[in-house]
Amino acid sequence: MLPMEIENRSMEIIESELRVELDEEIKPIVKRVIHATADFSFAETMRFTPGIVNLMRNMLKNGATVVTDTNMALAGISKSALSKLGAKALCFVADEDVAKEAKQRGVTRSYVSMERALKIRGPKLLVCGNAPTFLLSLLEISQENGLPEDTAVVGVPVGFVNVVEAKEKLWQSGLPCIAAMGRRGGSNVAAAIVNALLYGIEGVRA
Repeated sequence: MLPMEIENRSMEIIESELRVELDEEIKPIVKRVIHATADFSFAETMRFTPGIVNLMRNMLKNGATVVTDTNMALAGISKSALSKLGAKALCFVADEDVAKEAKQRGVTRSYVSMERALKIRGPKLLVCGNAPTFLLSLLEISQENGLPEDTAVVGVPVGFVNVVEAKEKLWQSGLPCIAAMGRRGGSNVAAAIVNALLYGIEGVRA
């Protein structure tokens, strides 16, 4: 079977085995996460603020900058799909100057990365699949300066320390977001969500 045939068959299997009723707007996002993880529990734990799928797709169509918390999440996002929309993806956390500044100031690299992300002009899609400090930095800065404009968040970090709390705080923050509540998540989940958003835009995957 060709790769696309395998993917299509996988999606058919996922559809047939879903036991949770999902709104048609969010179903393709959830299915792609399940496809990336083989974990049907995401159908129950993923949350979407109202209208977020259309909001994020419009941001991408308007050339949004996607900023990830790890290079692993960055690597999983389709660059060809982004380029068709004039969008781009970046990750600052491994940059030498970010590490140097974080050490000098006594803050985390995620904090410095978030500061840089929020200074980018135009629509921004902030994508967190691994480091809850990335989300907590965003929420701390937002508390001090107000919610950033033209910004939406994918919050799906994985793990045991501050992960559940960071997602709950994100959900309560008022920021438009897609989140996977609980401990599950990961860079692959974050990338799958962004790719599902991209693939749902007409002509992107043609």
